[in-house]
Amino acid sequence: MEVDKPQIAEHASLGLNYTVFQTRWVPQSARLVALGSHPRGTGALEIYSLSKGELKKQSEVEKPSGFKCGTFGASSMQTRHLATGDFSGKLHIWDLERLDAPVFTATASAGSIINAIDGCGGLNVGVGAAEIVTGSRDGSVRVWDPRVPDPVADMSPADVTTARDCWTVAFGNAFNAEERCVCAGYDNGDVKLFDLRTMSARWEGNLGAGVCSVQFDRKDIAMNKLLCVGLESRVRVYDLRTQHPASGFASVTEKHHNSTIWAGVHLPQNRDVFLTSGGNGGLALWKYDYPAQRHTKGEDGVPVGVAGTLSLVANVNVAGQPINSADWHSDKLGLLAVTGFDQSLRVCVVTNLATL
Repeated sequence: MEVDKPQIAEHASLGLNYTVFQTRWVPQSARLVALGSHPRGTGALEIYSLSKGELKKQSEVEKPSGFKCGTFGASSMQTRHLATGDFSGKLHIWDLERLDAPVFTATASAGSIINAIDGCGGLNVGVGAAEIVTGSRDGSVRVWDPRVPDPVADMSPADVTTARDCWTVAFGNAFNAEERCVCAGYDNGDVKLFDLRTMSARWEGNLGAGVCSVQFDRKDIAMNKLLCVGLESRVRVYDLRTQHPASGFASVTEKHHNSTIWAGVHLPQNRDVFLTSGGNGGLALWKYDYPAQRHTKGEDGVPVGVAGTLSLVANVNVAGQPINSADWHSDKLGLLAVTGFDQSLRVCVVTNLATL
């Protein structure tokens, strides 16, 4: 074992009495939120604090419908409101100090589960209005401004009978007040990039298997890289700086975990390092290395992108069941929260990240 090589170690863990689908660190705190569903179908929202190597429950609430996803991305640092998507298709925004009733409610998808949610414009990340994007089982992708009750953008399919299940959504390219993009991944492997300024589909690709998670390496810069993970152990990184009219974006693909890869999250302090969580209960740390030249001239004389390389930095199994969500702490380098289908909430520490 190399002493200077990053290592992934479990710091604290806790068993839960419900299926937990996602965890999120409360910004600028040692608290985290766990979201899930009780066996009877009701929603579980719990807040834990990390203290002296232990997770201690601070508050909990049970709601009529199970929670599937959540984000703080559209909240200010002062309020730290949590936006959630549930199994009944409702979008809620919660004040963590008063969980009896949401501060905002909208029907993002009537009767269809909200699979994924992301926020932008809050937490001092991204330029422009604070917005939330939801992706649902009926294939709809909608953008919400919490100041108005209706969606400000709707990328739903025209024919609902042939619509694919949207599994994941992410904001990116929010580097000025005009530009902003949404990326969506679907159960058939489709990856679609929507430009919110022109209200058009900017690019479409396919992972070759269902897409469980997409994430830009940074939301608040001009599009740089896009991480896509999914079924059949697929890990793919697209270089978004150069788009060829015919071939699109250059990409590099790897396989790992020998199972579904449920989540892929970039390290907030280093956009070239990311972590994936697998159906084998494993966590893997990756580093992306740029090529000597990020674009070259194609046969048609038009610039075409050149993909970099992926290297596996660390790999460890922490559970016997799939790890279905992961979240880095934005202030503490290497502090990581993960949830699993073994009904557990874990906090891990990743060491020596500054050496990468």
